[in-house]
Amino acid sequence: MSSLNHATFIWNAADILRGTYKQHEYGDVILPFTVLSRLDAVLAPTKQAVLAACEGLGPDDEPPQAMLRAKAKHPYSFWNRSRHDLKSLQGDPDNLEKNLRDYVHAFSSSVRDIFDKYKFEDTIADLASHDLLLQILQHFAKANLHPDAVSNEQMGHIFEELIRKFAEASNETAGEHFTPREVIELMVSLLVESDDSLMTPGIVREVYDPTAGTGGMLSVAADRIHGHNAKAHVNLLGQEINPASYAICKADMVVKGQPIDNIVLGNTLTDPAFEGRTFHYGLSNPPFGVDWKQYRKQIETEHTVAGYAGRFGPGLPRVSDGSLLFLMHLISKLREPKPGEENAVAGRGAIVLNGSPLFTGGAGSGESNIRKWILESDYLEAIVGLPTDMFYNTGIATYVWVLNKDKPAHRRGLVQLIDATGMFEKMRKSIGSKRRKLSDDHIREITKLFTDFTETKHSMIFRSTDFFYRTITVERPLRLNYAITQVRVEKALASRAFAKTDAAQLAALRAALEGVTSDVVSTNRAEFSRSLAQALTDAGVTLSPAQLKALVTELGEPDDEGELVTSAGGPVADAGRRDTENVPWHEDIHDYLEREVKPFAPDAWIDGSKTKEGAEIPFTRHFYEYVPPRPLEEIDRDLDQVLGRIRVRLEAVKA
Repeated sequence: MSSLNHATFIWNAADILRGTYKQHEYGDVILPFTVLSRLDAVLAPTKQAVLAACEGLGPDDEPPQAMLRAKAKHPYSFWNRSRHDLKSLQGDPDNLEKNLRDYVHAFSSSVRDIFDKYKFEDTIADLASHDLLLQILQHFAKANLHPDAVSNEQMGHIFEELIRKFAEASNETAGEHFTPREVIELMVSLLVESDDSLMTPGIVREVYDPTAGTGGMLSVAADRIHGHNAKAHVNLLGQEINPASYAICKADMVVKGQPIDNIVLGNTLTDPAFEGRTFHYGLSNPPFGVDWKQYRKQIETEHTVAGYAGRFGPGLPRVSDGSLLFLMHLISKLREPKPGEENAVAGRGAIVLNGSPLFTGGAGSGESNIRKWILESDYLEAIVGLPTDMFYNTGIATYVWVLNKDKPAHRRGLVQLIDATGMFEKMRKSIGSKRRKLSDDHIREITKLFTDFTETKHSMIFRSTDFFYRTITVERPLRLNYAITQVRVEKALASRAFAKTDAAQLAALRAALEGVTSDVVSTNRAEFSRSLAQALTDAGVTLSPAQLKALVTELGEPDDEGELVTSAGGPVADAGRRDTENVPWHEDIHDYLEREVKPFAPDAWIDGSKTKEGAEIPFTRHFYEYVPPRPLEEIDRDLDQVLGRIRVRLEAVKA
C-alpha cells in the first residue's frame, strides 16, 4: 500500500466515530492509536525476547537498555513489558479497557510521555463508555505498520497526511504542523551536497530543528546524510510546541533509534531546549507572521539583559511577526568555527521564511538591525525564492535562507540570490493552498545553481554590503509670513505655548488680538513683532519676551517667499518639508545630495544627526524583467474584434 492509501485506511476509523464524536475530535482518537499501532508493530520482533530478559524484575523496575541490547538483541531505547499486544487484547473484550491501560503503562516511561500528551487514558475511557473501544482496536489491528511493510519515510508521510486530514476536519492550518516534503528535500540538499566532509568514515553529524513539527525535516536530513555515508552517525534533535505533533515526532524518532531525550516539548522562543549545545546542521520552518505579544516580556528581557551573549542581541522585530526571532535562534544554535581543531566543522542552516524578513522595517528598526548584523557577520550564504502556492496553509511567496557560520573562501563577503519562483509543476489535485510542487529535477537544478556559485539568469551574486544603505534626513529652511487673522489667532491660543496661561489672561489676549485682526501679511518678523507688541501694550496686555516670541512664531505660516527663520546663526528647518532619502552604502551622501536633491531644492541640506544605517534585501527587484506594453494598435484591434463579436450576439438576440 502507498503512504496515501495507508493514511486513508487509518482515517476511515472516523466512520466508527461518526455520530458519537464531532469532526474536530476525530484526530484526538486516530493520531494516538496510529502511534500506538506503529510502536506495537516495531516492537513485535523482539517482544518475547524482551519479556524473557525482564523475568525477575519488579513491575516498576526499568530494565537497563544495555541488558536488553545484549540479551534480547533489542535495538531500541524503549520497550513494552506487557504480555499483550494489539491483537491479543481483542481476545478479552470484557477486560479490554483495563488491559489496554495496562498495556500502555507497560511502555518505558519516556514513551508513556507520548501518550500522556495525547491524554490517552481519557480517550480510552471515553471510547469504552460508548462501546467503541473494541471496534477502534480491531480497525487499527488491520493496519500493518510493521517496518518491513512501512518504512520510516513512508510513516512520516502517513503522519503528515493524517494531520492534514485532522486540520481540515478541525478547521486548523495543517501548514503549522509540517512542511511539504519536496521543500525539505531542497533545504537538506542545499546543506548536504556542498559538505565534502560527509564522506569521512564514522563521521558524526547532529541535526537540529527548533520547530520540529512531526519531524519531517529531521527524517529527510538523516536519510540524505546516510545516502552519502551509510556509516555516518546521525543524531537528530528537535523541539516542538504542539503536543500532538511533538508526540508523533518523538514516536518517529525513537523508532529510528534516536535517544529518547532528543525531542523536547516546549516553546523554543521562551524555553529553549539543549542549552549550551550547538549543531552541525539546523533546519526550520517557523510559523509565518506569528505574533509574540504574549511572550514579549521574556524576549525583551533577554534582549536587554543578555545582549549579544543571548540570542536576540542584534534587535527585536515588531511584535506582529516573530519570524526573525526564530532566525536569530537558529543562528545561535549553529556550531562556531574552531580553527586548528581536527575535523572541526562550522554549523550550517536552512530556514523557510516569508517575504517580510527581507525588507520590513526601515533603517534603525529592529528588523533592519537584525539583517545588518547577519550580513556583517557573514552568516548569510544564499536566499532561494520559491514558487508561490507551495505550502498547505498559504499561497504567499516564500524563501529559503541558507546560513553558514564559516563560509568557504570564495563565498566570503558575498551573498547568492537564486530565483526559483518559476521552477514548479502543477499538482493534479490541490491540497489546501498547495497547488504547485518542486520536482526532483527542479531540486537538482536549484542545488546545482547553488553549488556552481556563478551568475546566470536565475543566480545573482552580491557583496554583503550591497544590501546596506543609509537613510538621510533632508531639511529645507523654514520661511514664514506673519498675519493676525482669526484662524491664526485661534491656532496660536490653542498651542502648547499658551497651555498653562490662566483663563483671564487668555481672554484678555484674545480680545486684544481680535481688536487688531487684519488680512495684512508681513514677511518681516522684526517689524511684525514690534507692531504686535505695540498693539498689545495699547490694549493693556503684557507678555514676557518668551511669550511674545512664541506668539509671533505661532502667527506665522510657511511661505516660500517669506522671511528666513534663523536660530543660533543658522537656518531653522521646516518640519513640514522634511524628507528622507535612502542612499546606497557605497555612495557618499553629500555627492548624492548634490546630484539627486540640489537641482530641485538648492537650499536643502543634510541633518547628519538623523542619519541611520539600514539593510534590506530587495529580492524581487533584482530579478525583475521589464515587459513593455503591447502597441496601442494591437490593443485597439483586439478591442474591435471583441466589440464586433458582442454586436453580432446582440443582433442575434434582437432577431
